[in-house]
Amino acid sequence: MRVVSGMRPTGKLHLGHYIGVIKNWLNLQNKYECFFFVADWHALTTKFDEDINLKETSIELVKEWIACGINPEKSNIYIQSDIKEHAELYLILNMITPVSWLERNPTYKDAMTQDEYKKKNNAGFLTYPVLQTADIILYDANLVPIGEDQKPHLELAREIVRHFHYLYKKEIFIEPKELLTEVPRLPGLDGRKMSKSFNNAIYLDDSPEIIWEKVRKAKTDPARIKKTDPGHPEVCIVFEYHKAFSPKNEVEEIEEACKAGSIGCVECKKRCSANIDKILAPIREKKASLKNEDILDIINEGNKKAKSLASKKMKQVNEIIF
Repeated sequence: MRVVSGMRPTGKLHLGHYIGVIKNWLNLQNKYECFFFVADWHALTTKFDEDINLKETSIELVKEWIACGINPEKSNIYIQSDIKEHAELYLILNMITPVSWLERNPTYKDAMTQDEYKKKNNAGFLTYPVLQTADIILYDANLVPIGEDQKPHLELAREIVRHFHYLYKKEIFIEPKELLTEVPRLPGLDGRKMSKSFNNAIYLDDSPEIIWEKVRKAKTDPARIKKTDPGHPEVCIVFEYHKAFSPKNEVEEIEEACKAGSIGCVECKKRCSANIDKILAPIREKKASLKNEDILDIINEGNKKAKSLASKKMKQVNEIIF
């Protein structure tokens, strides 16, 4: 069974990425044949007018994947834009995909209610689900790891596949199935969505000092004024981080102590910061040891395998159409 999944190179990875995506990938690479790609063309759908060096950010992204434990001997790692067949299939699928199918995409409809996206409203953003479809079916992916909110995207991919088969009377693509995963949502340190633009994220290469400085400023139970006041861990952002990064027995201990008013927020934050650093320290060290040349070698090897499969698939497509 083959799995395909990608990530846009729009900046450094933070704890939200680690909890929501990377940990799942680490499990998948031990169970399936995995194809993980840097979705640099997808980055252009919303970032086309921003000053981003996609070549550099792509290398950094792969470096962080490797540092986290993504193993190039188990998983095929490649760059989307290096495999031109993605664009070729995307173009062909755009020719047969009704605009009405794309306009009903929940993500697109939601974005069009926001001024930021209304101003751009570029064709690439409208048609990005078609590019996603090409990314997936180009490699005969059986499974695509997604959260519940992404199910409409994959159903659209299946519709496009069925439409292609209906039009050209030959079935050459696999209809991909969702590999539903519970995507943990780790909030930012201020309670909002974790984001670089909100300056509320802890990055995978942050030093112990920076981690502590960020956790120190994190929101806690607003009703707790004095250390001896009974706390409410369920409304505390720091406790969410404890649940994600602290040992289970320590989480239970802190929960009870907070409710009893026997642990202060400063001590709680120090322990949380230390536990986060235990997770990030080996990732930092591994990333620091990786050289760009090594990453480029990994990408080049991954590109070769991806190119081989993609070119065979496009040969089939072109034989059918032309």
